Parts: sequence; C-alpha cells; structure tokens
Amino acid sequence: MRSALRKPFVVRHCPAAVAALVVCLVACFSSFAAATPATLTSLHAIRKLTNAEASMAVPVDFEATVTYFRGYEKTLFVQDGDDAIYVQAVTNLNLDPGDRIRVHGFTRDSFRPIVMSEGLTFLHHGSVPKPVEAEFTPLLQAKLDCRYVQVHGVVISAVPALSTGHLVTQLELALDGGTIAATVDKGVVARLSDLLDAEVAVTGAEAGSFDGKMQQTGVLIHVASFDDVHIVHRPSVDAWSIPLTPMDEVLDHYNVRDLTPRVRIQGIITYFQPGRMAVLQEGTQSIRVFTPTIEPFSIGDRVQAIGEPFVENGFLTLKWGDLRTTGGSAPVHPVAVNWDQLASGRHAFDLVSIEGKVVTQVREHAQDVYIIAADGHLFSATVRFPLVFEASGAHAPPPMPLLEAGSTVRITGVAIHDDANPFNGPMAFGILLRSASDVVVIVKPSLLTVRNLVLLVTVLLVSMAAGGAWVLMLKRKVHQQTAALAAQKEAEAILERKRSRILEDINGNQPLEAILTQIAEFAAFRLAGTPCWCEVGDGIKFGSTPPTAEGVTILRHEIPSRSGPLHGMLFAAINPLLPCSVHAQEALAMGAWLATLAIETRGMYSDLVHRSEFDLLTDVFNRFSFERRLDAVIHDCRQTASAFGLIYIDLDDFKQVNDQYGHSAGDQFLRESAHRMKRQLRPSDMLARLGGDEFAVIVTNVRCQAEVEEVSQRLERSFRELFDIEGYSIRGSVSVGAAVYPEDGADKDSLLSTADAAMYVNKKIKKESGESVRRR
Repeated sequence: MRSALRKPFVVRHCPAAVAALVVCLVACFSSFAAATPATLTSLHAIRKLTNAEASMAVPVDFEATVTYFRGYEKTLFVQDGDDAIYVQAVTNLNLDPGDRIRVHGFTRDSFRPIVMSEGLTFLHHGSVPKPVEAEFTPLLQAKLDCRYVQVHGVVISAVPALSTGHLVTQLELALDGGTIAATVDKGVVARLSDLLDAEVAVTGAEAGSFDGKMQQTGVLIHVASFDDVHIVHRPSVDAWSIPLTPMDEVLDHYNVRDLTPRVRIQGIITYFQPGRMAVLQEGTQSIRVFTPTIEPFSIGDRVQAIGEPFVENGFLTLKWGDLRTTGGSAPVHPVAVNWDQLASGRHAFDLVSIEGKVVTQVREHAQDVYIIAADGHLFSATVRFPLVFEASGAHAPPPMPLLEAGSTVRITGVAIHDDANPFNGPMAFGILLRSASDVVVIVKPSLLTVRNLVLLVTVLLVSMAAGGAWVLMLKRKVHQQTAALAAQKEAEAILERKRSRILEDINGNQPLEAILTQIAEFAAFRLAGTPCWCEVGDGIKFGSTPPTAEGVTILRHEIPSRSGPLHGMLFAAINPLLPCSVHAQEALAMGAWLATLAIETRGMYSDLVHRSEFDLLTDVFNRFSFERRLDAVIHDCRQTASAFGLIYIDLDDFKQVNDQYGHSAGDQFLRESAHRMKRQLRPSDMLARLGGDEFAVIVTNVRCQAEVEEVSQRLERSFRELFDIEGYSIRGSVSVGAAVYPEDGADKDSLLSTADAAMYVNKKIKKESGESVRRR
C-alpha cells in the first residue's frame, strides 16, 4: 500500500480539488500508520512489552543467539545480551546452541511475551552466551525467565522419560531453597543411577513449568545434551549399596527442613467443604486452599486466607490454611465453557458452567455423582456431603434429585483437574458442585420415553375405569350384575398392579429373565390362568408351557422390534371348551408390547455399560476399565501380600500400516492384534487398549518375575505369523515392558512408569540391533 502511494499519477481537476485529494490521502496514510504497529528490531524492545501489548501481534524482525532448540516441539530459546525470549519456531533448520539467527514473526501474550515465528534465517555459528549462575529463589520468581543459566545442585532423581513421544532424561535437582527439574535431550550415560546424590553443574535455558492458565508452578531447565551436565563431586556411596530398611521403619529416616513462610491471599469463596477444602477466586485467578476449619462460610463470602504455598499435581495450592472473613459478599459469575476449553486446563479451579446430557447418576457413600456427556465426551459432576454433627449424631444427606436420562442440563461448579501440564494434550477433569441445585434441567428428554409410555398407559386405564363407571351408572344393573362388575373391577385393579409392577421392574434393575416371566404370568392372568410363555433368542422359554398340546389351541403374537428382526414370540395355550374373559389376541398384544419395552430398555442399558467399559474398535477393555481394575488388583494384593504383573505393549511401526494400506486396514490390524494377544492370556488376566497402538495386560496370581516374562514372550511370539488383511500380507511385531507388584512399584503410577520405561528400552534395543519391523 505504501509503495502504491509512490506511483506517479495525473490529476485533471482544479487546484482546490487537488488540495482536497492530498489532504484525504495524508489522513488515510496517517490512520493506516497509527493502526499498524511498527516492527520491533531488537530483542530488548520486545522484552519491554507488556502482555497486553504483546497480544496485539506486534511484528518483529531481530537477530539473536540460539541457547536451546527442540525441533519436534517447535521449542526455541534465543538470547541477545541480557535479554532472552521463547520462540515458537516454524522451521526445517537443525539449530544448535551458539547459532546466530534472524527471527521474523509477531508477538503473542503468554506467561511473558513470546514470539510466533514466521521464518528463521541462519546467519552463522558463534559462541553460546555465558551462563548466569542461578539460585533457586530467582528461578522460582522467574527473574531469569528464558535466560541461559547454570545451576549447582544434588541429583535426587534421574530417570528416562518421554517428551511428545521422544525419549529424554529427566533430572530432579535439590538446590538450596527447593527442587527443580531438568530435561536432557541428547546423549546418554552408562547408568543413570550413577548420578544419584552427585553434585552437578547443569547448564541450559530456564523454561519454567506452568499450569493451564500459564501460571508458573515450578522451575524447569532445558538442557541440550549431557555435555552440559558436569559432575562436580561424585557420590561417596552408590545409592544401590545402602543398607536395606524394613518397610515399617522407613519413616525413621525422614528429615525435612522447610523454611517456606506463610502467605496471605484474598478472594471470594466459590466452593467450601468444611474441614477439607475451599476454593477462592479473584477475577480470572483462582486457588485451592486445604483447610481444617469448619466455620460456617458461605459461597460468595469475601475472605482472606493464610497458609503455606506448595504445588500439588502441578497446581498452585495453599496447605495448612485458615480463613477469615473480611465482611461483605459478592457473586462470582460462572464462565460459560465447552469440553475442549475445560480439558485445556485454562479454567482449573474457576467457577464455570457447561451444558451436556445426563447419562446416569448414582449416590455413593460420601457424595452424589452425575455422569454427563458433552461434545462427545463424558465427565463427572460431584456433590460431596458435608459432615454435620450434633448431639444426636450425623444427619443423613437430603435425597438425591432424580434426573431423566437424556435430559439437557447446565452444570455449574468448580473445575478440578488430575494433571496441570497443558502440553500433554486434553486433561481429565471433573466438576465440584456446591449443591444439587447447581444441576439445572434446560431441556427434558424426548417424549418417547418409558416414563411417558407409563403415563400414557395410566391415562388410558383411568379413562377405561371412568367409562366403566359411567356405564354402570347408566344401566343400573341388578344386584347380581353389580356384584359381577365389582368382581371385574377388582380383577382389573389386580391386573393394573401387576402391570405397574412390571413397568417398575423394567425401569429398575430386575433381571430381564424375571421380567419376561412376569409378562407371561401377566398374560396368563388376563386369560384366566391359560398357560402362557415367551420364546426369545435361540428358543429360550420363560413362563409356563402346557403339559401336552392335545386338546388346546396354540395362539401366538410377535414380539416386535422398533428396528431390526423380531425379538421373539408370545404364546398362549387356549382350551376351546373354557370361556375366556377377554379377547386372547388383545391379551397377547399387551404382553408383547411389554416384552418389547423390557428387551429394548435392557438392551440400551447393556449397550451403554458395554460402551463405557470396552474399546469399541477392538472389543477389549478400555483405559477406564483398566485403571479401575488396576486399582482393585493393587488393593487386593496389598491386603493379601500377593503379587501380580503389569505388561505395557506398543505395536511397532503401526503408523506405517495406516500410511501404506489405509486406515481401514489399520483398524483390522488393531482388531486382529488384540484377538491374537487375548488368546495368549488366561481367563483371569485382563487385556486393555489404552489408546492408539498401546495396550496393557494385568497378569494376576503370579509368583515371580519369570511368570510375567513368559506371558510377555507369548505375546511377542503371537505376532510372528503374517497378518492377512485386505489381500496384503503384513508383518507385525510388538515391544513390551513388564513390571511386577510390589517389586517394581507399590502404586499405579510407579508400576505404569516402570513398565512403560521397560517397553521403550526394549523398543530402543530392537532398533539398535537392526530388528525394526519390516512389512510387505
């Protein structure tokens, strides 16, 4: 646009028109220049921006030196003098620390202003900036954010870990003041355990760790390779040679000196559970406070809280807290969100509202739980019961409001997450409700429901009874006829009670076999004791059949299906010599309708349960069922002092199957793989698909590591035979890693971590030995 203004042009008008046109052009140019921010050409100028200014996408074009680069995550830290910044890199360059580059892009707000690159240019290779000697407190206060630093500390943990699917080494360092983390990308050491208790000097870019709101929750140093990890003093004793300690005496060695001071904060209470926890919110910030107080605080009270700050599961928290009201109250309006926004973690511990459909609800020992479906995902909304004690004892909680399945509701409460790392993808979450009134029905389910059908039948029966009464009043039968009609009315009342009982059992948890037997008895009652029975499936019968077919007429009525083939037949053995109180086909039709309602209602429930517990593609257990079973097995083994095995399985090069043969073949490959592995297991073992090409097996009742290894070998051998899929012969293989409880871990996380690490070591060994998967 600016170059267009420089092009010559000819004006064939009067001087006044020319002057007016020039004034207009100058005004337009000034307006455009004011609306377009000037390009910043130095890192120092960019670092001076506030987050509000950086959110305006200010264009940048500057030179700086690379201090850290992780290409597969687009993570780049650059520094120029004492100024450093994070750049989300879009480049195919393979950059190393010390490379001088030119960055072209724009700014964006984050924890501090960052740069979104639109292009990187390599200028030359130079020296890395001299690292700043950093201590714990400045690091935690982000005073050295993005700077190239060197820290001195003692290694308290050194383990292999994953970062976006790539193997890295995770170090935990103890500094004077607290602990920090460091990830080392390239290079390995012979044994990571040799680093334990060693005093080291680690050099890298200070990155920090953050929650979904980009609040700093810890210190993280990005280290390019083990060349930047220098051992200052080796440990005097090998950690694996220290004396054994009995399990019940481990606390004898506990010794922590905590100098963390209390802090004081203020905000408005959005959630309060006496004796346990409160959540305070101030604007867009919120925090959880663990407190033993049982004082009667209310939602909306403005309070101050004191406590010691710490990080739990990656979230900022106060422990040993106490609350004090400052007077007054103010409502906090919930933020309307969807599932994706909550799963991102940006609203952790915020008061939010989300809409979804009720799947089910259940009352547990200490809480009411609603299962809600939103945007194709499930989450839980929970009302926890407060403990109220008086002289007479604890009060029972009020009855749980019953919501119709399928109702569209608005859930209002505080978002709670299991993990705070926003870079690992969507995070599991739940909603803590203040009370049952936080669940508001917006739209009731479709009229075509069991409840409405029951109401319709009830209305029809009431109409029939009213019509019968009207006929009785008009005809005024003699005393005998009145008595007969009274007996008929009593029989109808018994019939109605039987029918209502059947409808209640259909809507309850009575077994389907028992309900079909009741329906057959219901039809038999209407037909004055005539034998009636249901026949469904492969000839399975429910009810009473006649001892002989001689002298009776067999009537039948189809049990229809709303979609698909018939469910079965309803039969009656009619004796033609005996009178029947009602038309036989009418009685069979009513019984068939009830049977259809019972079968399809149970089918919907069974399908929902199956979908919640099994993987829909491979028909093996899903991650939810696996984690629930793993918790149960750990609990049982802890009680019985027994052992079990956990095997982590990853299909080798599965992505090549999708890329080369298509996703349909990939789905068949996954199904066949699950089928092969399942045949190698005992009935008591459990195979589950954790997601993608990852599976896991729980091997129960084991006595030693060798038994688990034998199962692992059977699983690997099951892939030796070629897969015949859509005319292709495909060779497959798996990498497995095993862990044994309690030798390799005493809880779920440590067992999964051990098995997962063993699997990746196995996969790495196979690749290094040239045993990569070949397909044809």
